[in-house]
Amino acid sequence: MKSLRIIPCLDVRDGRVVKGIRFQNLRDAGDPAACAARYQAQGADEIVLLDVSATPEGRNASLKTVQAVRRCLGIPLTVGGGLRKEADAARYLEAGADKVAVNTAAVENPGLLTALADRFGRQCIVLSLDCAQRPGGWVVKTHSGKKDTEWDAVVWAARAERAGAGEILLTSWDRDGTGQGYDLALLQAVRQVVSVPIVASGGARTVAQMAAAFEAGADAVLAASIFHLEGRTVQSLKSELAHGGIPVRPLENAL
Repeated sequence: MKSLRIIPCLDVRDGRVVKGIRFQNLRDAGDPAACAARYQAQGADEIVLLDVSATPEGRNASLKTVQAVRRCLGIPLTVGGGLRKEADAARYLEAGADKVAVNTAAVENPGLLTALADRFGRQCIVLSLDCAQRPGGWVVKTHSGKKDTEWDAVVWAARAERAGAGEILLTSWDRDGTGQGYDLALLQAVRQVVSVPIVASGGARTVAQMAAAFEAGADAVLAASIFHLEGRTVQSLKSELAHGGIPVRPLENAL
């Protein structure tokens, strides 16, 4: 039986975890390594680390930060931000990432997904898909949410899977940081066209919202504010989800 993974997200800028609304008005939320260690101790299934200023600044994610997080982490780590070529992915993986996430560069060059999958294996290639709702559907956003493209998000998800993406990190830009819950219509639309795991992202605040995402087709739920700013623990979320009949992974990572 499929179980729902709970994944805290560390959005990092200048070596610090930050959190805002729709990728803006970022507030400091702590040290990345300390946050990662705390969430692992609570029973997190994975950690995602996204350097939110890397692409706009034309650089790679901080390898120093990735290494610091890896040293205190025993669960899978996904790293994204600024990845533009195979050599960037190699550096992230060598620094301790288990999976690498790519958004802007894949939109600009879909063949990059194929090259990454061929070299490193589809299982560690994540399409980071940032979406904004527009009349008639959703468009893909790039450059850390700063740029709208003409790409239809659902069509791009299907194409990216064919190209080599082994997982999709599906973020609703409209819901990010709002606490309004995941965009279930977006999630359902993407679920209909892909078979790879989907990580729902953007808008989480309650257990009910996480359960709804699972029922709409998510394999995992990503969250940030609920952990960084509201003080909820992974243990408490998993306990409530299990009590409500949603299968979750055992708290084997909890200390």
